[in-house]
Amino acid sequence: MSKQQITFNVDLRERVGTGGAREARKNGLVPGVLYGGGQDPVAISLKRGEVQKAIETGHFLSSTATLVHKGEKQLVIPQAIQMHPVTDQPMHVDLFRVDAKQKIKVEVAVHFVGEEVSPGLKKGGTLNVVRHAVELLVPAGHIPESLEADVSKLEIGDNVKISDITLPGDAEPTITDRDFTIATIAGRTAKADDTSEEGAETEAAEEEGGEETEE
Repeated sequence: MSKQQITFNVDLRERVGTGGAREARKNGLVPGVLYGGGQDPVAISLKRGEVQKAIETGHFLSSTATLVHKGEKQLVIPQAIQMHPVTDQPMHVDLFRVDAKQKIKVEVAVHFVGEEVSPGLKKGGTLNVVRHAVELLVPAGHIPESLEADVSKLEIGDNVKISDITLPGDAEPTITDRDFTIATIAGRTAKADDTSEEGAETEAAEEEGGEETEE
């Protein structure tokens, strides 16, 4: 399943600064700034409904979007979004110009499969997720929707490393000096057993101490 395509129909903002941003919000728009591409920053206004729809895709900050202004299109990637602390409405968006073949750094979510048949999980182990997302260096026009981590054959004590995950041929993790861990299957009962043993030792020591006192 491919990502839902994000499109923003934008206008240039004549007024910049706090006053211009406030005016844009009053008119049902979201103020933003377009950076990068060897060009000067440009103040823009985005339609609030389109921004909200983009946020609801769940991958707003990890996929490219198409910016449309007077029929001209520009590929961008959202860099940051500011939300209102009370209403949770989008307040400001930063966008960065990119080329489809340009490699960029982007975090891609990790989805786990095979949990229902994992022998380690069936024995009472727990899935300990070390990284919910992995930062990749990938062409802007070919960002994967997610990475798949298969735990279907893992026992307690086993783990999933980045080398176990199939990446697109044109993508690579930004961490290259080690085979880092994505998740492990941890033994849920180990800590409880240790606690029980400690409790038994304490109880035995108390009993011995009591006998000495009675003598």
